[in-house]
Amino acid sequence: MKKLLEDIAKSLVDNPDMVDVKEINGETSIILELKVAPEDMGKVIGKQGRIAKAIRTVVKAAAMKANKRVVVEII
Repeated sequence: MKKLLEDIAKSLVDNPDMVDVKEINGETSIILELKVAPEDMGKVIGKQGRIAKAIRTVVKAAAMKANKRVVVEII
């Protein structure tokens, strides 16, 4: 999940070096914290949060195969 989120975020932003994904594992869930440069925040969130919602949907779909629940937080 972490690698997938990293690849998606790096393809969206102008500063791919500033993309940082932190993974926190629980028993049945995973929390992924996505951190990008302040000037790239708008590109990751998108108009009315559409891109952020799409990113969460893709990551959740990948997590369904592993029977995990994933929460993506954009910091």
